[in-house]
Formats: sequence, C-alpha cells, structure tokens
Amino acid sequence: MPYEVTPQDASWMLSLSSMPEAVSITPLQGGWDNTIVLLRLSDGNQVVLKAWSSNTVDEVKRVISRHLHLHAFSVPTTIPISLVNGSLFAEKEGVAWTLLPYVKGGMLGKDTVSLRSLGEVMGKMHAIPHSEFFPEDYRMGFKLFDKVVQISKENGIEDEFVDILERESSILLNAYPSCLPLGVLHGDLFPDNVLGRDGAVTAILDLEEAWIGPMAFDLMMAFVGFGWENGKPNASRWRALAEGYQRVRTISEEELAELQFMHRYATMAIACWRFWKHNISVPDEDLSLRHLEMVDRLEVEIDFRGYIE
Repeated sequence: MPYEVTPQDASWMLSLSSMPEAVSITPLQGGWDNTIVLLRLSDGNQVVLKAWSSNTVDEVKRVISRHLHLHAFSVPTTIPISLVNGSLFAEKEGVAWTLLPYVKGGMLGKDTVSLRSLGEVMGKMHAIPHSEFFPEDYRMGFKLFDKVVQISKENGIEDEFVDILERESSILLNAYPSCLPLGVLHGDLFPDNVLGRDGAVTAILDLEEAWIGPMAFDLMMAFVGFGWENGKPNASRWRALAEGYQRVRTISEEELAELQFMHRYATMAIACWRFWKHNISVPDEDLSLRHLEMVDRLEVEIDFRGYIE
C-alpha cells in the first residue's frame, strides 16, 4: 500500500536539505504504488516529496539515473533536488525518499495541440542514446503475463481474464516482430505520467517501466493512454500524436505495418497490470474490474496507417 507521509516525515526530509519547514502537506494525483505529496514551505515556495515505498533502494537509484539521462539530452522530466550531502535521495527504514521540483500546470490534456507536443517529446526521447540504466525486458510485458497466469493457477483464482491473458500472451509472443527500430521508451505513457501546461509537455514522470524496446510500442502505449474516448479510438488524437512525432522522426513502413500488433500488446500490458494490481497484489473490490476496459478494446480494429495518410 502507498506510504502515508506524516508531518514528521516531511520535517525529516526537509532537514536534510537547505529548505525551510513545511506549513502544509497536500496529496497529489499520479501513481498507484508510491506516495507523492506537495509541500508548501514557510517561504512560500512549493516542493514535491515522494516516498518510494514500492521500490527497493537499488531500483530507485536506477530510476533516478534514467531521469538524469533524459535530462542530459533535454527531454523534459523532473530530477531530484540535491540534499546537503550531495545525494539525490535519502533512505529511512529501507524506503528511499526524494524531493522534486514542483512543476505547475497539472496533467497533460488530450487535445490535439497537447498530443502534438507529446508526440514531439516522444520522438526526441526515442532518439537519445541507449543507457545501461534501461533494461531490455519490459517489466509490464510477457514476464508479468506469465507471473499472473502462474499465480492465478496456484491460488485457484478462476477468472475468464486469466484464460484470455494466457491465450493472448502465446499469440503475441509467437508473432512478436524482431527487427523494428529500438529506442529509449517510457513504457507507461498515460496522462498521470505526463505533466503539461498551455498545450505543451512540461515533464515526463515515473520511469519505473522504462526500457529499451521497439519505438512503435511506445507510440501505441501513448495512444492507449491518451487516444480513446468513451470506449472508442479517437482518430484525430492519433493524427496529432503521429504528426508531432514525425516532426522529429519518421515512422517507417515496417513500423506502420506493426502498429496494430503493438497496440494490442500495449492494451494487454495495461489490462494485465490492472488485474495484477487490483486482484492479486493489493486486492480492491472497487477496482477489481478496471482491466475489463482494456479487454473490451481488443475487439476493435484500428487503421492507424489510414488515419495519418
């Protein structure tokens, strides 16, 4: 469960920095695993405090390194504020804590101007050099599919989705394209992971799922997160996303041919994660059917190539 940040936690963390005390603590939207709060300081400034309770300290180090890598190549993101000792995080009882700059504006919108900006930023991110801090395996992909199926069977969880997941996993794995261009991917480009203001991306957040993979996959994950409206794909949003992306990098013919496949893989990844999170890892009856939104999308065929030609 997400960590509950107390005034004592905030005071401890701020004492490790050169910033004054906090006068208020406000929970922020975004993320299902770790806790983020907005601290309003006595000097009128604001800063974000994040408790990484769902990640090991070593994992947090790698994620911070990923943010630093993006920042070094001018991809908008947030990097932790240095503490007095020069570290970018502090550790208490096995949990890593970071202070982050507060970025005004909120989550990026789904209008066409915002999606062109997102596409352009994605193109820039995909073009940066690869780094050892990004794995080649997708944490929300086939390994999680197998894990969910195995745990469900071992624990007698009888759910139609488990059968769907096992079948889809086999089909997707056997048809997975092996020669598409690879790049640095975010892996989970949903609205709560992208900050924006006035139609422009101001920061890409939460690189826990980032990896080195087919660039076409990230485009489709962004469409899964931003491109649907009232249960239907929105063609104008895809056009805007693709237009912004192709200002930086052209989508190849090989990639265009695999967009439908990558959209299905991304859709299953979100469905699987939601089932895992709300039915196995942290069961929550109120959220236990969230994965079905993605399952319903599997029946929809989308002409991604036609939408942008």
